Amino acid sequence: MKTKNKILSVILATFMMFNLVACGQNGTSETAGSKSDAVETAGLKNGTYTASQQGHNGPVNLEVSVNEGKISNITVISHSETPGLGDSAMEKLSALMLENNSVNADVIAGATFSSNAIINGVKEALTKAGASEEFLNSGEKISAVTKLDKSEYSYDVIVIGAGGAGLSAAVEAAQNGASVVVLEKTSQTGGNTLVSGGGINIPGSDVQIANGIEDSVEKFIEDTLKGGDNINDKELVGVVANNALDAYNWLVNDIHVEFMQDRIQQFGGHSVPRAVIPVGNKGTEMIKKLETKSKELGVDLYTNTTATQLIVDENSAVVGVYAENDGNKIKFNSNKGVIIATGGFGANIEMRVKYNPAYNEDYKTTCVPASTGDGIIMAEDIGAQLVDMEYIQVYPTCNTQTGIISYVANSRFDGAILINGDGKRFIDEMGRRDIISNAITSQEEKFAYLVWGQEIETVGNMTKVHEKEYKEFVNSDLLHKAETLEELAEFFNIDKDSFVNSINEYNNDIADGSDDALKRGGTLRTISQGPFYIQKVAPSTHHTMGGIKINVQGQVISTEGNIIPNLYAAGEVTGGIHGTNRLGGNAITDIVVMGRIAAQNLTK
Repeated sequence: MKTKNKILSVILATFMMFNLVACGQNGTSETAGSKSDAVETAGLKNGTYTASQQGHNGPVNLEVSVNEGKISNITVISHSETPGLGDSAMEKLSALMLENNSVNADVIAGATFSSNAIINGVKEALTKAGASEEFLNSGEKISAVTKLDKSEYSYDVIVIGAGGAGLSAAVEAAQNGASVVVLEKTSQTGGNTLVSGGGINIPGSDVQIANGIEDSVEKFIEDTLKGGDNINDKELVGVVANNALDAYNWLVNDIHVEFMQDRIQQFGGHSVPRAVIPVGNKGTEMIKKLETKSKELGVDLYTNTTATQLIVDENSAVVGVYAENDGNKIKFNSNKGVIIATGGFGANIEMRVKYNPAYNEDYKTTCVPASTGDGIIMAEDIGAQLVDMEYIQVYPTCNTQTGIISYVANSRFDGAILINGDGKRFIDEMGRRDIISNAITSQEEKFAYLVWGQEIETVGNMTKVHEKEYKEFVNSDLLHKAETLEELAEFFNIDKDSFVNSINEYNNDIADGSDDALKRGGTLRTISQGPFYIQKVAPSTHHTMGGIKINVQGQVISTEGNIIPNLYAAGEVTGGIHGTNRLGGNAITDIVVMGRIAAQNLTK
């Protein structure tokens, strides 16, 4: 994957501004400030100026051109921001700054770091061009927020949250003939699905069959219950497992999501490979296709619109939602009901500590900033029962500087091993996420090193599939490639003799097809053919297993054990399915299956 150069001209900016206004038949887009309001910048010197600012995942490098005293072009040279989230925010803000000849812009909700990187980068470049502080902070703030033009709307179904669960529910409800609106508090769709690898566990998929892998619904249920220490809601697990194949076929045939036919992955805790991987190995493939389908079906999607309160009638039935848009309170009435799909609370440190003090500010997170538990709080406010709130999962192999999940590190599923600072193995690399993460944080340095060679790299080609991430890790001195194992150890100041001996012992140990030392699961592959790779990794909070209690129809259950009429929930906002620990790939299966089931039952 080559680094994308994004050149935003004035023509492109104007085109994008027209796109920004098209948010649905009931909304209008108003940009605070205009060309006529902007301060003339005759003091700026013509030319092209460079700047670099830190984004969410790494540096954002850009060029800004000035012509006739005005901003004429903004070019993002390179970045590592999340596709569909950070890069989209930078595009929108670049277009607004060009359109208004102003850098006094508001950040885009859900992409604060990326927004600040582009805003501050343009300011840095214009300062080099001679811009004064007065110009840089002048005029009314420009904003990408799309403003709704009415104070009250009515739909059959209201979906809160535009992640994988919310969009799956919205599409299913629309396919069943309902009028649907999706309320999303950020400026982007996708939620945590967008930043995931997109792998979805499907027992009996065509990819499994093509690769000769024997699997069953019963085996999937057994693995999931074992992974959750058997405290899972067994009925819910059964529903997810029994409907997984149908959900996969729906994604392929109705939503046109493309999956790699030559790749099937075995995540930790699974007894067989069953994760089907989307093209690009990112959740963006599913999110883009779901959003496209929702638009085809006439679903209204309102971004920058934050649901704040569920509306309940005298019979305790949910009949609508209050939301905030551009500072205004909007009422959304629901003829049939509401589906909460707002995700978990992995990015909310205060809420994490409330339910499990171990997961404090010492932990970074893989979650998008919008994962703050809003839906859980709203449901609890009207008497919904919460379950398993103390169970918070950390992902073992993340960027030690940013906390972002590493997909290059998926080489672990193809055979890479973990080594500690003393140059020794310490854990089964294919075990449960929580066990691996706890083992890493138990090491003296609280991080570890993932090591692999060509026997493993040629299977998954992770440094090529995720080339952009790979280069960013290399540039950050978090990943190193070398011709010898000794060079790998030397790069991170690991004792060379201990390091090399550990790997040689591992190679010898697995020669008979088993790992006698640590009982590593999955496929065993030696690490003897260079060039070799070593990557520094550490755990980050990744998923919250607890949330709103639901039944097998997706209906929300009250603290008294009763169904709350007209209220449904799906995805990470719910609790019970994953028990103490979610197995890799089960989240995507969960959100699609339960999102659809909630919509099906609500629209009956």
